[in-house]
Amino acid sequence: MAAGRLLWLLVVLLVLDTTQAAQKVRYCDYPVYPPISWSDGKQVRGLAPSVVKKLFGELGYEVEIVVLGNWKRCLLDAAEGRVDVVLAYSTAQREQSMLFSTVPVLREEVALFINRRHPVKFERLQDLANYRGGLLFGESYGVEFDHMVAQNNNIEWVAGSHQNFGKLVRGRIDFITQERRTGQLYVENLPGGQDIIALPNALSVDYLRVAVSRRSPLANRMPDINAQLQRMVEAGDIERLLNESEVTYRDMINLPAGAP
Repeated sequence: MAAGRLLWLLVVLLVLDTTQAAQKVRYCDYPVYPPISWSDGKQVRGLAPSVVKKLFGELGYEVEIVVLGNWKRCLLDAAEGRVDVVLAYSTAQREQSMLFSTVPVLREEVALFINRRHPVKFERLQDLANYRGGLLFGESYGVEFDHMVAQNNNIEWVAGSHQNFGKLVRGRIDFITQERRTGQLYVENLPGGQDIIALPNALSVDYLRVAVSRRSPLANRMPDINAQLQRMVEAGDIERLLNESEVTYRDMINLPAGAP
């Protein structure tokens, strides 16, 4: 009898272990957007991974962070169900393969960054057709902007923001479209950054949202995801995590060379 109970207990524990192992969220990040996400060389830091860990931790999941070669790869893997979650802007194309949270994580203002030595006239979107711009693979800033890019073929695509801003400093491109907060953080410590300015008029305002692959089991939990996000917003968790992320990034950038 005792042996039977022991066997039953072992089976239960095995089932629990299997269940717990299955409760894992694969979150894809391309960490080149401080303070939203960046890498310190050892791990991914920033608002985005912090929000994802807290959000899904509260829902009973363990988060595995996946880092791929560029942002386009993250979106493709989410569309194909190889990862469960990304944080992204909602577009009609992306909505075909992903479900977006109705509760936004963050309001973002997309600004136009230029080199003051090479002025750019920007009053309306079509003005940008006369200039050469730089974007990261997979970036989208709305239907009208994407249409302008496709129509004029005036964008140089790169894998990283450091490369993009370097080209702007050297005058190889005329503008970068970048979330204002992220761009300003880059410029603060960029060699030649004193010449880089963000134009006051925003290109667009969008909202960073939790996006779940339609092929992921998490797709059935969107109501729970939205409810937990709403609790985090009301508790001030997201604002606190954003402030902490900005402080951490500036501290990291200002560390002396060779510091651990």
